[in-house]
This record gives sequence, structure tokens and C-alpha cells, in this order.
Amino acid sequence: MISTISNISLALGTLRQHKLRAALTVLGVVIGTGTIIGVGSIIAGLDGAITGILKSFGTNTLIVFKFKVGPRSGNLSADERTRKPLTYDNAIQISERCPSVKHVSPYLFPSWNMIHKARFKGNDVYKIDIGGTDDRYAGSGNAEMKFGRFFTDIENKRRLPVVVIGEDAYRALFPNVDPVGKWIDLDGHQFEVIGVMSRPSASFPGSQDNRFLLPYFTMRKMFPNAVEHMLVVIAEDGKMAVAADEVRGVLRQERRIPYDKPDTFAISTAEQMIDDFRKITSTVAIVMVVLSSIGLLVGGIGVMNIMLVSVTERTKEIGVRKAIGARRQDIVFQFLTEAVVLTAAGGLLGMLLGWGISTIARIVFPTLPTAVPLWAAALGVIVSVGVGLFFGIWPASKAARLDPVEALRYE
Repeated sequence: MISTISNISLALGTLRQHKLRAALTVLGVVIGTGTIIGVGSIIAGLDGAITGILKSFGTNTLIVFKFKVGPRSGNLSADERTRKPLTYDNAIQISERCPSVKHVSPYLFPSWNMIHKARFKGNDVYKIDIGGTDDRYAGSGNAEMKFGRFFTDIENKRRLPVVVIGEDAYRALFPNVDPVGKWIDLDGHQFEVIGVMSRPSASFPGSQDNRFLLPYFTMRKMFPNAVEHMLVVIAEDGKMAVAADEVRGVLRQERRIPYDKPDTFAISTAEQMIDDFRKITSTVAIVMVVLSSIGLLVGGIGVMNIMLVSVTERTKEIGVRKAIGARRQDIVFQFLTEAVVLTAAGGLLGMLLGWGISTIARIVFPTLPTAVPLWAAALGVIVSVGVGLFFGIWPASKAARLDPVEALRYE
């Protein structure tokens, strides 16, 4: 124990004597460790944010679309791109023929190739997200109201020009103004704002809540060529799997899919989307760890070189220690301790760098709950110490093999 403490003290003294050299030596270790911790914190934050978003759909919610929604690792296939859209009639059939389904809300998208704009007295909002749905959509938990109210079934059937908007759109259009009852210009059409939706508690980092939800039939009247539908299906409590099977059976029949052919639609749940997202982030994490290991490799080579220089500079000291009884393992342990102290110092600086990356990411993206996970901090320290041990073996062995007589003669 005393020998370990004295070796650590000796190693720290060596670092103090050669501050600049030590700093340049461990720069690669600092960058590699900081990258591991910083990327780990960002991935952990993304996992928390996006998992929260997907869970906000609810444990009884099924999202039905013509292809799989949510995170995906590749582009759409040719088959997915050419699939027929779902229809409003599909929603009616599911509602009438699926006993395990509580209710279904159609969600109509406008044409994909249009950029939509809203205006109120000189205040403009571009690239807004317009959708048409019914009054039951709010009951599924996807539209919590901040001001005003959601539209009703009567307003939907009468195709009234009413709209509820997202929180960021409200702040851009109505600074310091009560929006309820105000009329806005939406793509050249006049709409009355009857409510403002609260920003989702969990939303994508950096995203804006620029939702503009219209009654479904009002949307059809405004965009007669719109055909793309998403169906938000709410299952009865405890009947999620049964409801999914019923929906699949009805849609296969409605879309006339032969029994030996795969589905031409996709039914997604929050749990499935979370699993898909985590598959993607795990791959990203592995790639980033591999890339950051290049910095650690460079840092390790630098440590090995500086330790070899240190062995050469302290050849006479090694000879004196051997002459007064130091064993070979004592010399090995001394130089390995110095290498580990060197890289551990780099690991601690890397932890500070990673913490800084995490903090900056949280400031830039307030909705990204970054935090340095314990596994990333522990991995950073363990890897930095491992680099010192691995790359310090050769210099330590070289020092231990020196002949004491020749070492004492060294000038």
C-alpha cells in the first residue's frame, strides 16, 4: 500500500515537472473519453425524449398507416411507396366491425408537395403541420388543450371553418393576444381559432409545435385532392392484441389482400416504435464508440512514446534503484502506475469535456433531457485506465530489463 502511494506520488510529481508534454500526450485520451461520455449522454437524452413521445400515444393506441410509422433504419421499399392509401371508409368499417375497438379517429394529411402558411395581422408562420380529424382525437390524449376547446362532432359534420393550433404557432401568431375567437388566414382560407393545444410534454428535440387541426370534413372541403389517411385506433382496456387482430382482419378484407400475401398496411404500437428506435440508437452508439476509440488509440500511442522517452531519461535512476535492491516487478509497477495516472488524468479531463458537451446540448435543445449516464462515466474511466495499462506494458518491461551496471554508466 505504501509502495503504491509512493509510486502515485512519484507519477504526479513527474506530471507536474512536464505539464505541457503530459497535456499533449493525453489529448487523444481526453477526446476519446469525452466523446464516449458526451455521445452517451445525448443518446440517453434522445432515448428519454423519444420514448416519452411514443408512450404519449397511450398503451391502448394503435397507429394504422400504409407503411410502418416511427423510427426506421432505411428508406421506404418500392412496395411501400406504391401502396394505396387508407380511407375514411376503412375507419368506419373498423369502428363498426371490431368489438375490441373503443373508437377510431381518421387523420387526413394534406398534399405532400405543398408548403402551408398561416397569418394573423402581419404575423406569419410557415411550414405548419395541418391535419384533419374528428372530435374523438382529443379524447385519445393527443390534444391537451391550453386555451379554449377542441372542435365538436357537429362542427365537423357542418364543415365549419374552425381550427385548433399548437402552442408554438400560438406564440408566433398571437404575441400577448388572446387567440380564442380570432380569425386567421390559412392558405388563403379564413378560419376561427377556437383553442390552443399544449405543447406535448415529450416532443422531439428542437421541434416546433406548429400543429393546425381542422375538423375532418372541413379539411376535405379545403383540400379535395387529399387522400393520405392515418387511423388512430383506441382499443378497449386490456384488449390491445385482440383489437390489433380485428383491425388487421377488417383491413385485409377491405383492401382485398389474398390470404397468401403480406399486409399492405402497418399497425404500430408505442412499444414497437420504442423497440425500433432503440435498435437504431444502439447501432449509432456502437459506431460512435468505435470512432471515439480512434482517439483513445492515438492517445495510447502517445502515452507509450512518452513513457519510452521517460525510461530513457531516467535510465540512471533505474540503475540506482536496482543497485539498492529494487526488483524487476517493482520497476514494472512503478512505470505502469505512472502510465495509469497519466491516462486517468486524461480520463477525468475527458469526463469534464463530456459533461460540457451534455450541458451545451441541453442548452441548445431544451427539450432534450441530456444527462451523463453512470455507464458512460464508468466506461470512460475504465477505458482510460485500460489504455494506460495496455500501452504502458512495453515501456515498463523495457525499464525492468535494463542492466543495472549499464544503467549506472548511462549519461
